[in-house]
Formats: sequence, C-alpha cells, structure tokens
Amino acid sequence: GCVIRCSGIFHDKDGHYLTKQPEYETVWANGANCGIDDLDAIAMIDFLCDNYGLDTIEMGATIGVAMEAGIIPFGDAQGAINLLHEVGKGTYLGRILGNGAAVTGKAFGVERVPVVKGQALPAYDPRAAHGIGVTYATSTMGADHTAGYAIAQNILKVGGFVDPLKPEGQVEISRNLQIATAAIDSTGMCLFIAFATLDQPETFQAMLDMINAFYGWNWTADDFMEYGKKILRMEREFNTKAGFTKEHDRLPRFFKVEPLPPHNLTFQVPDEELDKVHIF
Repeated sequence: GCVIRCSGIFHDKDGHYLTKQPEYETVWANGANCGIDDLDAIAMIDFLCDNYGLDTIEMGATIGVAMEAGIIPFGDAQGAINLLHEVGKGTYLGRILGNGAAVTGKAFGVERVPVVKGQALPAYDPRAAHGIGVTYATSTMGADHTAGYAIAQNILKVGGFVDPLKPEGQVEISRNLQIATAAIDSTGMCLFIAFATLDQPETFQAMLDMINAFYGWNWTADDFMEYGKKILRMEREFNTKAGFTKEHDRLPRFFKVEPLPPHNLTFQVPDEELDKVHIF
C-alpha cells in the first residue's frame, strides 16, 4: 500500500522470473561501477547477494576492487557471478571477498579502495557532489549516503540548493541532514519520508503531530532535532570507545588527488572543516 512502491519483480530476457527488482544502487554498484552492461547478469548478482546474505553496494565495490586487482577483467559479468559463488562456497578467495572491499583491497594490494571506516561508498562520487562526500567521511557508520543525503540539496534542490561542485556550505547541510536523519530513523518510519518533511513544513509538522499523538508528548521541531543530536552523540561516543578518531573521518586519498571528469575536480572540503561536522 505504500505510495513510493519500491518493490517490484524482474524477469529475464526470456520472460522468466529472476529476482526482485534490483534497486538503483544495486544496478550501479554491480553494473556501471564494474563495467557490466547486462541487466540479466546484474539481476542474477542481486539474486545471489540476497541468497548469500550480502549487501549489494558492498559487493559491487568489492567486485570492482577485485577487477582492479586483476582477478577478473572489468566488464566480466560471468566472472563477477563466479566470484559471488566463491563467497557462497566459503573458499579462501570467497572469504576474502565476503569480508568486503576494504579487506579485499588489503589482501591484493589495491590502493584505490572506495571505503570509509571499512564501508564501501555508494553511487555518488564525492568529487562531483561535495555534500555527500562530507557525509561519507563523517557518518558514524562509514560511507553511508542515507545517513545525510546531501544529494537532496546538491542535486535535487529539495529543501534548498548548495552548489555540489564547491566546498562552501557542504558541512552545514551534511550536519543538518545527519541530525534530522538520525531522528527520523529512530521513529521506525521509512527514510523516504525525509524528502517530503524537508521540503514541506506542513508535512514535517504532520510527522510531529503523529509522534506527539502516539506518545502523549508536546515535541516541537527543536525537540526533534535535539533528539537527533543526542543519537549522534551516543553513536560518536561508541565509536570513540571502539578506537575511532578524527583521522577515520576522511575520504580515501585518491578522491583528493585524482580529478574526476568532466569537471575535473577533486574533493575539496578541508580536513579541519570535516572536524566541525559533529560540533553542535
């Protein structure tokens, strides 16, 4: 009954059911990211990831790292499927790959590994969308686009607009979105409601009214945001006790030194600005 209708099914080129409908991050990670253009193969990869209990973004990045290491060529769809079966069988290679992109990069000596805090980057390149780069770097969970979806303001112009190609203003939007997202996540509601609540004040108020009615509270917008801040402080405290420092709130070096066409930009938000994200 959801109006967003995320769910779907995928049939192969012969009309046979193959898997649930692969969502866009899955299509990107295991498709364009790996040079694979066969939708049936991408759907099979999605199916295998579901059956083996693997995250499709992480595995897409892992397969890309394996391709960079020369284990299989870029664009080798069947090779990618075979690698997933290695994970499923628990072979030595499969155990390396099953531990994700960071471990695979270390095992095979790959320098360009797109991870933060051990978690692989999703589809948005931080050199072309600086706000999401700030989120990747400073999220308590590692490179997670959903933790502070700056694409909303960098690209979609939901709730305002901040030029994605410039470093200015990116820390503020990432910080605000991380706070709001932490609060929304804690309600148990789908994160896709964030688009409406960000862009429509009356919808944000409707969410508050619903929460207040359910619990008998009288929360304001400020109360809601303070709740999000509290959650992030607790998560940061956990990370600190686990050994994470500000040095972990960084993107991999290659994003800072290798320009991305067609704008030929690197990630330009200074480290000292990243260190201010969680000052609130």
